[in-house]
Amino acid sequence: MYPRVIIDTKKLLENINEVLRICHKNNVDTSMLVVKCLAGDVATVSKIAELDFAYLADSRLDNLVRFRSLPKKKALLRLPSPSEVDRVVKYSDMSLNSELDTIVKLDRAAKKQATKHEIMLMFDLGDLREGIFFKEDYLNIVAQILKLENIILKGIGTNLTCYGGVIPTPDNLRQLLVIKDTIENRFQIKLDYVSGGNSSSFHLLESGLLPEGINCLRYGEIFLMGRETAYGGHISSLHHDVFTLEAELIEVQSKPSYPIGETGMNSFGEKVDIIDQGIMLRGILAIGKQDVIIENLTPKDANISIIGGSSDHLLVDLTRSDKRLGDIVEFNVNYPGLLHLMNSKYVKKIRK
Repeated sequence: MYPRVIIDTKKLLENINEVLRICHKNNVDTSMLVVKCLAGDVATVSKIAELDFAYLADSRLDNLVRFRSLPKKKALLRLPSPSEVDRVVKYSDMSLNSELDTIVKLDRAAKKQATKHEIMLMFDLGDLREGIFFKEDYLNIVAQILKLENIILKGIGTNLTCYGGVIPTPDNLRQLLVIKDTIENRFQIKLDYVSGGNSSSFHLLESGLLPEGINCLRYGEIFLMGRETAYGGHISSLHHDVFTLEAELIEVQSKPSYPIGETGMNSFGEKVDIIDQGIMLRGILAIGKQDVIIENLTPKDANISIIGGSSDHLLVDLTRSDKRLGDIVEFNVNYPGLLHLMNSKYVKKIRK
């Protein structure tokens, strides 16, 4: 059945073990493996959960519900919705937080469930996504958190590159360590975790430039794609082909490459710039923009190129290829491409 994503489980697990080895070598002892790109695929995540790391992390609470029986602590990456605090406490051991009102609600939910809930307090170092802005007075917020009986302040963290593209550096991550020292000295406590970001911090880790004291990372793309996300560099010791998209040709015909007639917007409201390349052997694959943004796909066969697509059709140039009707075309996918494909119920997931 096609289209389908082939998951090379062996390569995936080898990547994770190699990343964990590099982390331990550089004194990053707490790892949060971010599996949101796997879209709640229990069969694959259950294999990952057998490895030696601290938290299984996802930004979607529904996925953590699916993982509830797996033998790993769970972390909710996206800030909790105030309306879902009961479920957050029930299905996640830790959540990332920046709003005191939400933390108070989590405390009440944890009290009602006769449990404790861990939090990581997030600080915005300039990327301008979630977190208390680092120049604000945060000590009063910490003081109020420490009064809550059912909340455990496990550590602090930051997120970089995901919105503003701010790259982790020794300087901005040392600012997180200043915050950690300030909190510990003021309140005479010890924070277990200082989380210095995601896969974009891996270039510092690998080069030995990650500031001492950053002992926790939250990463996904690095083991899924074998790629750090600050500069987009591939890590030579990791596999870069864990995932492959396969799609079936449902039409193969020679046609002009330029539309005939007056042109306007396509089905997505776009005015497409099409170049006349003469007669072309054109193929149509049974996958489309409702499954994946086609710019995130690259044909594995260099003789095949993508022309365009619509909701349910992907058009390719087969002029230099020997592919025929019913044949399968393979694609490499990048991280956002994988995210969309894994979330499409119309794309089968096959593990090997």
